[in-house]
Amino acid sequence: MNMVNVHMKKVQLPNGESLGYREREGGDEVVLLLHGNMTSSKHWDLVLEKMDEKYKVYALDLRGFGASTYLNPVETIGDFAKDVHQFVEALNLREFAIVGWSTGGAVAMEFCARFPNFCNRLLLLASASTRGYPFFATGENGLPDLSNRLETIEEVRRDPGKTIPIQQAYDEGNEALLQAVWNSLIYTHNQPSESLYQAYTEDMMTQRNLAEVYQALNIFNMSHHHNGLVEGNGMVDDINVPVLVMRGDRDQVITARMNEELLEDLGDRATYVSLPNCGHSPLIDDLGLLVETMEQFLEKKERQRQ
Repeated sequence: MNMVNVHMKKVQLPNGESLGYREREGGDEVVLLLHGNMTSSKHWDLVLEKMDEKYKVYALDLRGFGASTYLNPVETIGDFAKDVHQFVEALNLREFAIVGWSTGGAVAMEFCARFPNFCNRLLLLASASTRGYPFFATGENGLPDLSNRLETIEEVRRDPGKTIPIQQAYDEGNEALLQAVWNSLIYTHNQPSESLYQAYTEDMMTQRNLAEVYQALNIFNMSHHHNGLVEGNGMVDDINVPVLVMRGDRDQVITARMNEELLEDLGDRATYVSLPNCGHSPLIDDLGLLVETMEQFLEKKERQRQ
C-alpha cells in the first residue's frame, strides 16, 4: 500500500463523551484497533500503514486518551466496553474484527462478552489476563511487594512507585522519564525512529485517567477464579468468537503466567501464537511478523465464509 489515507475524526456518543478515532480507507473487511494504557490510536500508525488495503481499519482513542473527552471517570473496564459499543453503533459497524493491545485486550474481551453479534474475530496482543492485572504496593526497595496487593483507587493513586511518578511526568511534561520507563519495560529490543518516539511520548501525556485504568485492571476478572482481590464473574463464557492470542516471548509487562490464564479461560476458542524476539510492543519490535500473524488469522475467517 503506497498511499495510506488515514483521517482523524471524532464522534459524539449518547453518554456525552466524544471519542477521537483514526479511519484508514480500505475494502469491505472491517478491523477495529483498541490501544493500551499510556497510548492512544496514534501508536497504531505503523499498523495502519502496513495492513493490507482490503481492510478498512478504525483505531479508537478510548475515553480519557488522545483526542477523546474524559467527562466522566471510568471505574471499570466495562465502562470502556460500553463506550466501544456506543462507538460502533454510532458508525453502524457490524461484522468486524477487534484487535486489543494490552489494556485494550481486556476492553475487547469485555466488549465481545457484553455485546455479542458485533465482533466476528477477537485478536489479543500482549493482552491483560481474563483475571485482570494486579496492582501491588511499592515495597521499601522500590519494587512491587507481591504480598501486598492494593485494593482501592485511593491506594492506587497514592502509590509512590508507579502512579505518582508517571502522573508527575505527565503533569510536568517530563519526556525523559517517560522514555526511560518505556526503554526499560516496553522498547527493550527496538525503538521507534526519533521523530516517531517524540510523537508517541507527547501522545502519552494526553492520558487523563492513569490511576483509574490501573484500578480498573486490578479489579477486572471475567474468569471463574478468584484473582486474589475479587471473584470472577464468568463472563469469559460469553465470548463466542474465535480468538487469536499473541504474546512476545520477551514481554516484561504481560507475564507468561498471565498469558496462560488467558489460554486456560478461553479454552478451545483460542489459538496461541508466540512472537519471537518481541517485547510488549511487537508493533515496533517486528511489525512485519505482527501484521502477517494477524492477517493470516483474519483471512482464515474470510475463507470460511466463501
